[in-house]
Amino acid sequence: MANDELKYSGKIPEPTLRRLPWYLAYVKLLKGKGDVVVSSTQIAKEINVDASQVAKDLSFVNISGKTRVGYEIDALTDTLEDFLGFTSQHKAFLFGVGRLGTALMIDSGLHQYGLDIVAGFDIRNDITGKEIDNIPVFPMNILPEKQKKYGATIGIITVPVDKAQEVADFIINNGIKALWNFTPFRICVPENIVVQNTSIYAHLAVMFNRMNENSNG
Repeated sequence: MANDELKYSGKIPEPTLRRLPWYLAYVKLLKGKGDVVVSSTQIAKEINVDASQVAKDLSFVNISGKTRVGYEIDALTDTLEDFLGFTSQHKAFLFGVGRLGTALMIDSGLHQYGLDIVAGFDIRNDITGKEIDNIPVFPMNILPEKQKKYGATIGIITVPVDKAQEVADFIINNGIKALWNFTPFRICVPENIVVQNTSIYAHLAVMFNRMNENSNG
């Protein structure tokens, strides 16, 4: 197996960060089947990535494999989960408790991967003061008070697109350090703020375009 002696080697590229959860999901499936070792070649074949790319990606992770044997699945699973931040709980506020926001609040899988949505915020009187899956929903204007109580570091933005920048500015000014933006609007933030854009509409556009290409081809 190519390059099974792996050591952490600095800042990890974003494409690698996007692939590592794929590897983790696969080895967890193997673990559930009772397998105890896996090779980079196996991972590459299942994920449809070159074996050299798998080895390069894993070179950012502090784990060693055995030549011609592979990686111990338990150790690889634990190491990947820790490296990706899934073993620590990160408190988050969700802004915009509509259908998408509600779906995220009741998604137990997020908690399993280290994201703990501790409160939602909205401007609508019909939703504030209620709970979604035991998570309280507060009016936007008491964010400073609730931030002192909860100390959230992540803000999930699922507000209407025309409110995205305004909400981002407001929550950054109240101590939020990272934004998970589900709107198609590309918000502007200070350099020290982390932003992850997840536009459902952008992914739909790519899917529809590829479907059209296949049909025309």
